[in-house]
Amino acid sequence: MALLRQDDRSLDDSLRRSSSQEDDYEQQDLRPSFYAHVPSVEEKRRLWIQNATVNTMFIGSWFFFAILLSMYNKWMFSDSHFNFPYPLFVTSLHMVVQFILAGLVISIWPHKFRPDRYPTTEEYGKNAVPTGTTTSLDIGLSNLSLKTVSLSFYTMVKSSSLIFVLLFAFLFHLERFSWRLVGVIMLICSGVLLMVATETHFILGGFVLVISASALGGLRWALTQLLFQNKKMGFSNPASTIFLLSPIMAVTLIILSFLIESWSSLLRSEFFTSGITRTIKTILLLLAPGVLAFCMVLSEFYIIQRAGMVPMSIAGIAKEVATISVSAWFFGDELTPLNITGVAITICGICLFTYHKYLKSIQSTIPLDGHGNPILPEEEIALHPRDDTTELDETSRLTSNSAENLEIHQVDEARNMLFSTE
Repeated sequence: MALLRQDDRSLDDSLRRSSSQEDDYEQQDLRPSFYAHVPSVEEKRRLWIQNATVNTMFIGSWFFFAILLSMYNKWMFSDSHFNFPYPLFVTSLHMVVQFILAGLVISIWPHKFRPDRYPTTEEYGKNAVPTGTTTSLDIGLSNLSLKTVSLSFYTMVKSSSLIFVLLFAFLFHLERFSWRLVGVIMLICSGVLLMVATETHFILGGFVLVISASALGGLRWALTQLLFQNKKMGFSNPASTIFLLSPIMAVTLIILSFLIESWSSLLRSEFFTSGITRTIKTILLLLAPGVLAFCMVLSEFYIIQRAGMVPMSIAGIAKEVATISVSAWFFGDELTPLNITGVAITICGICLFTYHKYLKSIQSTIPLDGHGNPILPEEEIALHPRDDTTELDETSRLTSNSAENLEIHQVDEARNMLFSTE
């Protein structure tokens, strides 16, 4: 009897310690280690709506700055407006501005944007240089094409980048192959073809420039997403990524500008020889849009980090549709009924893609913590000692099984299911 009473007291003490320990964990907001569970359909819907709202804000920011920048580029380089004939030189200056702004952001908020470590020379050469080079070529060729084609034609052809984005997403295992996804992408691309089918001012040279930029754009976003996946090299957030990539982008564009554009004629042009007032105005017009470019790229990187390259590109199609509408109103670019039909088909494809991603998010099995937030397999979870509650074993089982059953690219895809707006 004495032995039983002693055992009862030991059990009571153990339960009190467990309860007290649980209270401590709750006070420290560590409840996820106790209450991890597979989310219900309602919880998945709540997560999808919650993250869709945040992502929509980033997409709206991206739309705003991208449309402003496209309008500026058309006005800056068009023969009928400011007519500054050096787009690569201008873009290289924007990269310098982005580098300076990213450095300021990191200096002002180091706890949030300064990475724990920076890449070594070898890591930078293998990862940052290819990404920065393809990005600068994409941007440079796009701006160069605006000297010869209308903004509507440019945005229509550039929308074909979605095909290249999907191709590279499958090639680098950033998106799992799905016939439903392929069908939706083909529907969107058919809408794009209708939008450009009756373009009367078709210029082969400009078309080649834009389609080349589209292919480079697909590769660019794939390489960028791969950078975000490897956070140990310093590409842990959009600001640090801009800071690390903008130097190689600026150097690439400066080399291209020097080879293609005549710098000697630039310095002797009327933009810099018509008085100090004209010179100051030109410099401000060259540098100020770099702020818009920085805000646009920052929004782009946040979208890719949260949702992935394919949803980002689908959102880009919606941006191009908005740009076409603004261009038709502001610059007088002509849109035929067939173009408008193409726009409508494209919008339908975007809606179908949104539904496709929604279904994938509902079908996902990522465990949730006690607060209803997703627990990703790569995240470390605070665990109890071995003699704690049974919920701990279930948490360990859920997270360990997820880690064992998913490849790295599948983990990222599962994350994008919950965090994608598209």
